[in-house]
Amino acid sequence: MARIKYRDADVDLMARMMRAEAEGEGKQGMLYVGNVIVNRVKVDCSDFKNVNTVRQVIFQVQGGNFSFEAVQKGNMFYQRARDVERRLARRNLEFWRQHPAKFALWYFNPFGPCPPSWYNQPFSGQFKNHCYYEPAAGSCESVYTGA
Repeated sequence: MARIKYRDADVDLMARMMRAEAEGEGKQGMLYVGNVIVNRVKVDCSDFKNVNTVRQVIFQVQGGNFSFEAVQKGNMFYQRARDVERRLARRNLEFWRQHPAKFALWYFNPFGPCPPSWYNQPFSGQFKNHCYYEPAAGSCESVYTGA
């Protein structure tokens, strides 16, 4: 059973985002970004209340800006998804989740070392240039449950 409900259009959209945000970090880096997208769909807490689909996650606006920089800047996000990214997106949607993004709801690419917390969310780990952050204890328990 899939981790979340999805359609083919969601696979394509998610694949484009994974590529745009982490192509330089290879397949593993793209899978971690996909983990964060699926985790945001799964939870109903923190910044992600009533955000229930891949499309809503990717086009979510917070603080007057899109949550994902790739949507704002255009770059590769507006190019067609390739088969390799579609396969990776399906893996995330169906079953794949691993540390450091296994429970992460946020990530970013700092200019220096990863800070120990980001907006009061604890650091869960780093992969290449991206730092991943899980919800603070007791703030979003639903990310830790289920597939």
